[in-house]
Amino acid sequence: MRTPKLSTILLLAGIAALFFIPFLGWVHLFDWDEINFAECSREMLKLDDYTRIYVNFKPFWEKPPMFFWMQSLSMKIFGINEFAARFPNAVCGIVTLVVLYLCGTRLYERKFGILWALAFGGSLFPNMYFKSGIIDPWFNLFTFLGLYYFILYNWRKNKFDKEDVTKKPLYYAVWSGLFIGLAILTKGQVSLMVFLMVLGVYFIYNKFRFFFNGWHALIFLVIASLVTLTWYGYETAKNGPWFITEFLKYQYRLFTTHDAGQAGFWGYHYVVLLIGCFPASLFAIPAFFKARYNSRYEKDFKIWMILLFWVVTVLFTVVQSRIIHYSSLAWFPITFLAAYSFYKWDRKEMNYKKYVGILTTILGGLIAIVLLAVTLIALNIKQLIPYVHDTFAQANMAADVHWSGLEGIVGILMVVTIIVGIRQLNRHAYLKAAVTYFVGTGLVIFLAAAIIVPKVEKYSQAAAIEFFEQRQGEDCYVTTLGYWSYAPFFYTHKEKPVNQNSYKEEWLLTGDIDKPVYFVTKVDRVDGYKQYSSLKELYRKNGFVFLKREVPSK
Repeated sequence: MRTPKLSTILLLAGIAALFFIPFLGWVHLFDWDEINFAECSREMLKLDDYTRIYVNFKPFWEKPPMFFWMQSLSMKIFGINEFAARFPNAVCGIVTLVVLYLCGTRLYERKFGILWALAFGGSLFPNMYFKSGIIDPWFNLFTFLGLYYFILYNWRKNKFDKEDVTKKPLYYAVWSGLFIGLAILTKGQVSLMVFLMVLGVYFIYNKFRFFFNGWHALIFLVIASLVTLTWYGYETAKNGPWFITEFLKYQYRLFTTHDAGQAGFWGYHYVVLLIGCFPASLFAIPAFFKARYNSRYEKDFKIWMILLFWVVTVLFTVVQSRIIHYSSLAWFPITFLAAYSFYKWDRKEMNYKKYVGILTTILGGLIAIVLLAVTLIALNIKQLIPYVHDTFAQANMAADVHWSGLEGIVGILMVVTIIVGIRQLNRHAYLKAAVTYFVGTGLVIFLAAAIIVPKVEKYSQAAAIEFFEQRQGEDCYVTTLGYWSYAPFFYTHKEKPVNQNSYKEEWLLTGDIDKPVYFVTKVDRVDGYKQYSSLKELYRKNGFVFLKREVPSK
């Protein structure tokens, strides 16, 4: 039996905390999702209603409440700010890396557990999302754990040769149901759908041999249902079925249509995973093929992970709404397979393929070029304005942002990581190469979050958000014209409207308003509102135009 070391767990948790917690509050939340979810949590606190989600003080039925409960608790502790909105995912990052270390140690040994944690924490999007305020990190972790415990159930039920899977099958079925229930409470029924589809494909792969007991399956469903009923049941009993019905309708629509701006080509998710899960995505490729297996359970777990990858990517290729984080559950199998490659190379149980190093060097080099180009472009951005033909983009580029040139150290670090990593691969120092690639990429993300992202944000949205922050405590209405944003709600700390007319744009523009109205629009859209003579332009900044309408004199 392989026992994880407590000292390793604490060290891993401490390193993860150092990577994920600093700089959480250095940059404003980004439209739409980050601000949308943070506003739901703020209004949850404001209204003291923890069962029904609201945004702009209207029912928001797109998501269940689990993540908003986490954010609300964080905001109670740290206040209404960016740090509090992102802190739950930093905690998720710490928990995820520890979980992967524990799972990897149970499957193989401590070395593999460390490799899996490194691969996940040292890949681009998996790392970056732990610094965000969106739902998916917790949803993915709960779904993975639900599947993981079902795999253990399968091994125990079917007498796999795994010495540390000794509990009764019912124990693993209960834990599996618990985590799937939590995943449903976090993002909806898609978790159960993915779970059942993976089981179905595995069932077919096993030539339709049953690998579960009917009573255990019933217990699984009962446990998952009891967890979800803490919200579905309570909300329905308290307020009737309308809110839950709308939520379920939205979930169905999400899988059958695409929202505006969310369509994409059929290979969208594969490209996103290839680039976004760098460098793990490239190191995972050899593990998709046959290898030398030392046990039945080793082969079986790899099969489960490959099936999870294909189910997620095919499912969300078929689904018409294509968003980056839809396929993010595939990060778990990708990072597992990357760790598997390094582990097998080190044990000389799988031949290293040079194409992996070549592809990693090419893609890593392109990423380094992009990072260096950001600094180079930023230092010369004013000279580039005449070559851009979009009015709003031109005004964005005119923002007064100081770049020293030292920001290029992020791209240089990526170059060093690639050079050192490929040399270690060529010398067959596979474990050193894994540390170089994953720690190096993690440091690149850490530095980019600290010195590049805050400056880039000043071009895109900072001017508008700073204006909204200045309206906090002022008795007024604040809204946008010509584009949609959740920022006016969160960053003005909007109070629940007394006058329901304030939801109507035309009333704010022409009606008998009872308090001043501030409008924010963009330079390429402001001309569409010239006919409203009561609007007074206050100023323009970085592509945004700030207008005000005073209360008409009686």
